[in-house]
Amino acid sequence: MNHRSRRAAGIAAAVAFAASCSPRLPPLTGEVVPARVPVPSLPAGSRKLVFEYRYHDSDVTLRGDGAARTTAPDSVRLDFFVNGENVGNVIVIGDSVVQARPGISRRLLPPVPLLWAALGVFRVPPARDTAARVDSDTLRVEIAGAPAWRATFMGTDLLRLDLIEDGRIPQSLIRVSATHLHFEARAAGRSLDLIIQSVDTLPPFDASIWR
Repeated sequence: MNHRSRRAAGIAAAVAFAASCSPRLPPLTGEVVPARVPVPSLPAGSRKLVFEYRYHDSDVTLRGDGAARTTAPDSVRLDFFVNGENVGNVIVIGDSVVQARPGISRRLLPPVPLLWAALGVFRVPPARDTAARVDSDTLRVEIAGAPAWRATFMGTDLLRLDLIEDGRIPQSLIRVSATHLHFEARAAGRSLDLIIQSVDTLPPFDASIWR
């Protein structure tokens, strides 16, 4: 086997191992209901959320503080600090990352739909094939597509969003409580916890924060 073949075999083995680390998607349970998906969104106006974060992957473990500044309907800026030093920021508008600097921000950033889910916002593209089941006060909605998603709601509150690939869940965002958010990318060995310390409603932000 030549070097290229060995490398291809190694990549294939790594992909297979990573897939095996992701839990299988459990079946939808409960009573079948019409597939009407709640669409929670940002509260009106501008807000600032202050949080502590804990990040871990195979290369680094980080702890620090951060702030999320949001403006309805679809703008958020995240700043991350370690020991009081700004180590990066991310600006997301709608479904696009318009800025992420420096590199540490890209390391911390979940996929955009999961980032929005951390803010309680549901931003998954609609799909023709959608299934929904209700179990007591919990609604689970499975949205087919590439990728596919499963969203879990209690009333209109988004509690959990799972990415689905090949019948497995490689990445999830879970609202553990009103103040504790947990992102996990199991196959990649990445996790991010945000502990919200305060939420304040503010006057409109200066336009410069979105650049």
